Amino acid sequence: MNYRKLGKTGFKVSEISLGTWQVGGKWGSVFNDYNAERIINSAIDKGINFIDTADVYSDGLSETAVGRVVRSRSERIYVATKCGRQISPHVNEGYQPKVLVKYVEDSLKRTGLKTLDLIQLHCPPSEVYYRPEIFGTFEKLKEQGKILNLGVSVEKVEEALKAIEYPNVTTVQIIFNLFRQRPAELFFREAAKKNAGIIVRVPLASGLLTGLFNASTKFGKDDHRYFNREGKAFDKGETFSGINYELGLKAVQELKSLFPGVNNLAPVALKWILQHKEISCVIPGASKPDHVTSNLSVYNIPALTEKQVSAMNEIYTRYIKPEVHQRW
Repeated sequence: MNYRKLGKTGFKVSEISLGTWQVGGKWGSVFNDYNAERIINSAIDKGINFIDTADVYSDGLSETAVGRVVRSRSERIYVATKCGRQISPHVNEGYQPKVLVKYVEDSLKRTGLKTLDLIQLHCPPSEVYYRPEIFGTFEKLKEQGKILNLGVSVEKVEEALKAIEYPNVTTVQIIFNLFRQRPAELFFREAAKKNAGIIVRVPLASGLLTGLFNASTKFGKDDHRYFNREGKAFDKGETFSGINYELGLKAVQELKSLFPGVNNLAPVALKWILQHKEISCVIPGASKPDHVTSNLSVYNIPALTEKQVSAMNEIYTRYIKPEVHQRW
C-alpha cells in the first residue's frame, strides 16, 4: 500500500481507500451488518486506513458499522463522514448552523467516536458556498473537540474552487475518472496551491469502467443505476458520471481493445487516476470483500505507458467530452 498526504489535515492516508455508500450490500439492497464488517475489516487488513461514510448511507447504518469496526481495531484509522443531505427539501435555506451541529453530534453518537477526523458538507446547493457563517460553524465544533477537520463534497468544479477559498476547508471530495476529466484542468492546480487534499469519488463511474457491464446487464429497481440515470433522485452526475449508459458501453468497448485479455478494467481505471499526483486518495466502494481485493490489484499491474494514457484520453475526447465535460 502507498500513502499520500491528505492536504492540510496532515494525515498520511492510503491512496486507495474505502467508500461506504454501498457497504453492507449492493445499492438498493437491505443493509447487512455482517457483510459490512467483513468488508471494512478486509480493507483495514490490507492497509487501508481512510474510510469515507455519510449520515445518509443506509440511514446511518453505514456510520454505525464503520464506527464499530474502527473502535475494535488497534490501527489508526481515519474516519470521514458527511452531513447536510438529510435536509429536506435539500435547499440552501435548510442549511442552518444549529441543524448542521445536530447532524455532527448525531454522527458522533452513531460512530461511537469521541472526535470525527473529517466532516464534509455533503454536496450542498451552490448558494451554500457563498455563506461564510456555514463554514464558520465548523470552527466552533473544532474548538469543542468534536471534529478535527472540515471538508466538502462537491458536484461541480466551480463549487470546489469556491470552497477552497475558505481557509478551514482542508479537503475536497470530487468525482474524477477517465470519463470525468474536467477537474484536472484547473482545480487540481488551485487545490495544490491551497494545500487542499483531493479525495476522488465515483472512480469507476458507478462500475461502468470495470468493463463488466453490457447492454443486457440488469440493475434492481432500488439501484440508482436503474432509477437515477436522468437525475430524478439526485444529481445525474453521480450515476455513471452522468454519461448515457449506451454511449458509455461503446467507449468502454474501445477501452477494452487497448488492454486485450484484461477482463476487469477496474485496476487500469484506478491506475489512470493515481498517475495524477495532486490526488490524495481514491475511495472506490465495495459491496463484498472481493471488491476490495479487486481495487487493490491496481498494485499488480505496471504503470501505464504514455501511449496507453494518450489512447485512453483520446477515447474520452471522442466519446465523452462533448457530452459531459462542461456540465460538472
